Amino acid sequence: MNKILPAIILLTLIFTAPAYALDKIVENPDVVVLENIKEQEEIDVPQSVSIKAERAPEDKTLREKLNDVYHLEVDKYDKPTYLLENVLTHKFDEDSIWDRTQLWAGYNGDIGLNFSEGVGTEHTTNHYDINTINVGYDGFLKNNNADFRVMINISPYSERNVIQNLFADMYIATNKIPHHRIMVGHTRPPVGMEGAYGPFVLPFLARSQISRNFGTVRKLGARISGDYSLIDYDFGVYSSDTYFQEFFPGAEFIGRVDLKPLGKTDGRYGKLLIGGSMDSGHRENNFCVVGAHIQYDYKRFMANFEWAQANGYNGPAGVSTDKHASGFYATLGYMLTKKLQILARYDEFDPNREIANNNQREYSVGLNYFIKGQGLRLILNYVFCQNDAAKDSHRIMLGTQILI
Repeated sequence: MNKILPAIILLTLIFTAPAYALDKIVENPDVVVLENIKEQEEIDVPQSVSIKAERAPEDKTLREKLNDVYHLEVDKYDKPTYLLENVLTHKFDEDSIWDRTQLWAGYNGDIGLNFSEGVGTEHTTNHYDINTINVGYDGFLKNNNADFRVMINISPYSERNVIQNLFADMYIATNKIPHHRIMVGHTRPPVGMEGAYGPFVLPFLARSQISRNFGTVRKLGARISGDYSLIDYDFGVYSSDTYFQEFFPGAEFIGRVDLKPLGKTDGRYGKLLIGGSMDSGHRENNFCVVGAHIQYDYKRFMANFEWAQANGYNGPAGVSTDKHASGFYATLGYMLTKKLQILARYDEFDPNREIANNNQREYSVGLNYFIKGQGLRLILNYVFCQNDAAKDSHRIMLGTQILI
């Protein structure tokens, strides 16, 4: 009887005690001790089974979301990372046709230090307007039925009025056709390789000279792009107007094709892109820009080369149909650590091939420190500008980038 009674008590406790107390039953059945509830609540839960870690982002508190941002680690730098994406993204119910909307903002700019008398002239500045402030609102329907973007540009620009400079990306798009994306609206077309990049994925603060003159401009039109394992393409028809300055001064065709010879190797030998582009249209007169480019990425190493030649062009500084310009650049980069990247670039531009001794060359070196990928980045660039028709100059740019 003395042995049966403790056994009955033990079985009763097993079936009636709270689950959190079962692990605290001592091995000696004659003495049963339950842990105090308050003490149990203070025990650390292993991270692998943490309730917080398993909760969906939309169920987390604001403090938890900000804590995730603090601990965020980003290994990819080929696309923007928005630090407050989980905070500023709204997800819709299952019965809604909408999947989510996201509000975001981005800044990319520099505090520049210029040296030598040549700085400030037409030849040496060459569109060094490096301050980008964007605010955007994206929306996505379920099942890739459609998406849209409305983005405004808050950066001041003296050569355009407020309205002309304010509206940036404004488009609707769909990915319903496999491997394809169709876009209608105001977008940045692929005039060259770097000319098609958004400001928040550029290796240097300033684009190459051919990109600053021929590309990096938004236009109103319709385009279709394809993405396959061995080939990408992007073709579009646009109004030749830029920044809403004229009502359809002419039509413009912009196309780009990229071959991916290593597309089926699963990245074992890196990523290789070989392509060409063309921008042809009419605005006051006919113009045409053709270009070719190569881009290669392998582990920590990256390299890109681009050449372009223009018989007139329709770039961010306006139409220049009477100028036959050309240029090329080569960029090399290496990730010294997971966060620190070193860069070097040679960049040459001939603003008018019909005039001798007027080439402009830029020798650039740079450092990128990716604190949170492209979401929070520190930038240091040095540029030596060598000009055949003006005095040489030096430029140091200290920059930062933040995406929220």
